[in-house]
Amino acid sequence: MIAPLLVIIPMSFTSVQSFTFPPKGFSTQWYVNLFTNEHWYRGLFQSLAISLVVTALSLALGTGAALGMGKMGGVSRAVTSSLVLSPLIIPAVVSGVGTYAIFLNWHLAGSYLGFIFAHTALATPFVVMTVGAALRGFNRTLEDAAASCGANPLETFFLVVVPSIAPGLASGGLFAFMASFDEVVVASFLAGPALKTLPVQMFTSVWIDSDPTLAAVSTLIVAVTSVLIFVAMQVSRSRAAKRRA
Repeated sequence: MIAPLLVIIPMSFTSVQSFTFPPKGFSTQWYVNLFTNEHWYRGLFQSLAISLVVTALSLALGTGAALGMGKMGGVSRAVTSSLVLSPLIIPAVVSGVGTYAIFLNWHLAGSYLGFIFAHTALATPFVVMTVGAALRGFNRTLEDAAASCGANPLETFFLVVVPSIAPGLASGGLFAFMASFDEVVVASFLAGPALKTLPVQMFTSVWIDSDPTLAAVSTLIVAVTSVLIFVAMQVSRSRAAKRRA
């Protein structure tokens, strides 16, 4: 799984328009093409815009669902958990066909709103899982202590609960962002002439031509993802060290 990453990075600096390894020559023209070719930079910015909105919505919905499920018990919790996590179980092609059929009737296919709704449904389960795991280690008596000091439920949530589950929220937000940004199957069904996310553009590029810009995009995604994961790990280690101290 790691080997293709090691191959794609040098290929993004090739000076010829073909996927050859080892690369011939050295050039950064494909990175320049990413930000100057309309098809590529428009897909990049559209993916970023959709992913940021999806991350915010997924954090709100997923955190609320995790809090509600944490107070349930027995059958009700099992049923609710199965429904919330079902997007992770259903095959992506089935989700894509079903989403396209429904959104076509609702005139949401090929629209930002349609992408946001579909990706939010796919990304929210990641937030539910990470926030749910963080809540299992949360001391519920802190909520009672805050209430006894005069804090209302909203103040208790933002001043007591959120700081305690911050690592779970950060991890859930990261997973939600990547789930939306990298999603290609459902996006292929919903894409239109004016709205084509970066993964769809990458998938299209494989079939139409051998554009090394694809390698440049892949390298940037790997680099950004690695940096985000490294930062999240460092923050988590720092918090753990402070707790031990």
